[in-house]
Amino acid sequence: MDVLVCIKRVPAVGAEILLTADGAAIDTRHLGFTIGPHEECAVEEAVRIAERTGGSAGVLTVGAPETEEQLRYAMSMGADHAVRVDVGADHAAEGDPEATAAAITGALPDLPPYDLVLFGAASADAGHAQVGVRVACALRRPLVGGVKGIEVGDGHVSLRREVGDGVEVHEAPLPAVATVLEGLNLPRYPTIKGRLRAKKAPIRVLPAAPAAGGLRTRRLRHRPEARAETVVLGRGAEAASAVVDVLAEMGMVR
Repeated sequence: MDVLVCIKRVPAVGAEILLTADGAAIDTRHLGFTIGPHEECAVEEAVRIAERTGGSAGVLTVGAPETEEQLRYAMSMGADHAVRVDVGADHAAEGDPEATAAAITGALPDLPPYDLVLFGAASADAGHAQVGVRVACALRRPLVGGVKGIEVGDGHVSLRREVGDGVEVHEAPLPAVATVLEGLNLPRYPTIKGRLRAKKAPIRVLPAAPAAGGLRTRRLRHRPEARAETVVLGRGAEAASAVVDVLAEMGMVR
């Protein structure tokens, strides 16, 4: 079974997020880049399916040459091949899910047919949760979102998703599309052998005309900081009644 995972290059934010002077984007000058946890689980699942079925696991991204860093990381995890859809340095797909989906959909006819196309449920930066849905609609393929379990059958796939207090299991004919959540599996760490293989592996580049999108970022803002406030209940014995009241509110005393 052949599986394709669509991934996105996102800032590896582990500290304070800095914005550019105009507030239009994240200042990435001092940040590294990675793929999101949902997509990392999608890559792991594609590799496992390929190993079980004797198929292949491919990865695809839309972006400039620097996005090949994330493609090679995915290959170091076990993906067999990688594709970069190059829509130019100033392409609209950078922050627009409509343009990104159009670029992916336009590239797929030039690639071998895939039985299953996987996306992360949402990107780790913008979190639009639209690209997988748009691609599935454009391809007229069945789609299940928020998947946390995949079982491959003969000509179909069973996709499990958690809802409320229960679980839904959907069976879809192949080819199909799914968006997956972190927790689907435990992604492996790339091995030295995998990194060396990925470093030398060719990456196929498909040119694509920039696609128009309907979403534009106007401004980013930091959310208000939550500040802890210290309240002095009293000093010495005079604070005893106030302390008891607080403990009672917390349900620790009656």
